[in-house]
This record gives sequence, structure tokens and C-alpha cells, in this order.
Amino acid sequence: MKKQNLSDSNFELWHLVGKVNHSLMKARQKELNQYRIPARQAYILRTMQDLGKNTTLSELAKKVEREVHVISRQTVKMENDGLIKRIKDTPKSNLLRLELTEKGLEIIKVSRRSKSIDTIFSYLSPEKRKQLESTLNLILNKLEERNLV
Repeated sequence: MKKQNLSDSNFELWHLVGKVNHSLMKARQKELNQYRIPARQAYILRTMQDLGKNTTLSELAKKVEREVHVISRQTVKMENDGLIKRIKDTPKSNLLRLELTEKGLEIIKVSRRSKSIDTIFSYLSPEKRKQLESTLNLILNKLEERNLV
């Protein structure tokens, strides 16, 4: 039996992480389809709620790890859908503040009751869950330390 080199093993692990991420998002989207909202928008709404009232585009973009122009386009669509309000800070300012609407708050409320997320993580024992969380946080911290994200 030929021994696999570390680079090949790392690539297979990388591929597995990508497949798991894709499958998690697919399961979440399947559940959110009943509310006619993309998983990305549900995530943005929840993040806005966590950041508090009058969040700025740049604060939101930083928190969700996306470019400001990407979040700007997304929030225009979300405003058109009645989920948020984009409010100019002052008449002469380019600064926009974002505010959740009642419809946006309702979507957050119903999307928090997630059977898919609960089911997925129910497969892990408390010990395995802590282990996974610790491993993922280690990877994220190392990426941030080395300015790779």
C-alpha cells in the first residue's frame, strides 16, 4: 500500500471541509426556502441584530467578512424586499445606517427555529462538538494571525 504524502492528505481534507460547508449551506437553504429568503440574507439579518440598531455598511461587511460593495448590493435588494431600511446619516453624507424592519425581525425569529441546524449538530456528542469547535477556532485564529483572511 502506497503511503499518501502530506500535501495530498491536506488537499483531501480541504476538499472534505468544502463539501461539508456546501452541504451545510444546502440543508440550511432548503429549510429557509419556505420563507423565500436566501441563507446569506438570513445570516446578514441575524448579524445586523447582533450588531444593534443603526449598523453601518462597513461594520456589517467586516462582521460577515465581505467587501462593502458586495454588502451594499445585498442590502439594496433586502431593502426592496422590505427586510431592512437604508438610512442616510446626514443629507450630505455618504454614510448609510442600516435598520431592521418588522418583516426583517420576523424572518430572524422564524429562521432561528432551525431544525436543520439542530439535527446536523445532534449527530455530535457534547465532547465531539467541543472538539470540532476548538479545531475550527484554531484554524480561524491561525488564518487571522497570518493575515490570510
